[in-house]
Amino acid sequence: MSSTPIIYKDAIDKGLEGIVACTTRISSIQDATLTYRGYTIEDLAENSTFEETSFLLWNDRLPTGPELEVFRKELLAASVLEPQVKDVMKALTKIDSQKTHPMDYLRTVVSALSFADPDVADMSEAANRRKAVRLTGKISSIVAGYHRLRSGQDLIDPVQSKSLAWNFLHMLFGKEPSADHVRIMDTALILHADHEINCSAFSARVTSSSLSDLHSAIVSAIGTLKGPLHGGANEAVIKMLQEIGTIDKARGFIEQALNGKQKVMGIGHRVYKNGDPRARILRKISERITKETGKPELFEMSALIDDTMLDKKGLMPNVDFYSATVYYSMGIPTDIFTPIFAASRIAGWCAHVIEQLSNNRIYRPRGEYAGKTGLVWKPVTTR
Repeated sequence: MSSTPIIYKDAIDKGLEGIVACTTRISSIQDATLTYRGYTIEDLAENSTFEETSFLLWNDRLPTGPELEVFRKELLAASVLEPQVKDVMKALTKIDSQKTHPMDYLRTVVSALSFADPDVADMSEAANRRKAVRLTGKISSIVAGYHRLRSGQDLIDPVQSKSLAWNFLHMLFGKEPSADHVRIMDTALILHADHEINCSAFSARVTSSSLSDLHSAIVSAIGTLKGPLHGGANEAVIKMLQEIGTIDKARGFIEQALNGKQKVMGIGHRVYKNGDPRARILRKISERITKETGKPELFEMSALIDDTMLDKKGLMPNVDFYSATVYYSMGIPTDIFTPIFAASRIAGWCAHVIEQLSNNRIYRPRGEYAGKTGLVWKPVTTR
């Protein structure tokens, strides 16, 4: 077989745009439709829970009632942080609680989880599924715990009779969340759970393709998600809105951005050309919750930017654009928007690693060389 790489000229140096990297049965993007295992995101957001959606992503089917109850209990049991994990979290918080980005903190604690995992070196599918349960259960506890520790507050253990969404809000704020906020959080977790071969899922698959362990793959994915062009965009969106300040200034901002050809965070998507269905769902939630919490200007500015970019440039918002105002209206600190993304996307990452290892071949792409040729070494005294 020839070792000459197949070169796709249009994709070189364009982030592999349009290149099919693998076959997957987990999720699909077709035009403006996102499906998980064949179910549309609208259907799942309306009717499912994050726990049920995670089961679906890992098992290629919805669970029966008894299966869902067992799975829910496994996730909640796994969400309890062991004393040694709490010690690591407390130690990291003492090192630098002000300058370190929460994604760096999350990445480090997730890596540390591997030291206490009895299955860490077991690469069987059964072991990886057990590790997936532990990681999915623990990440939201770590994110909430980080915020409490840096705020000088005690950690709160999860309530086993409640959902992951309920527990996250309870562990974060230290009070019982409203049913409406729990449902919004659950919906947001479903919407972010997977998204085909996105940047971080690809990182997880590449890492696991070398037969590295699941924790390493998830750490790779977290590092990838941190970037503002991926998961960090929702944090950038709220900062943008805060800098704009008012609806009147928003008009000037969008005009200046268009004239200066500046990137507007949260607008546009590499894959969706006719709109991100997740953004449509979150836009409705954003409009309602910003009014209810006395922050209607956040939605008004967002809607103006959204509608103007569509009218002038044909660009539509992605999931980050409205998730920012939803989270902010719920009182969630801006810098943990992206860690919440990770607490959701962990379900998809684990699904991708399990799928990758079921028919594995190490990723080894080629590069088209464009450098110098024909050079001959000369002694340093003659250069």
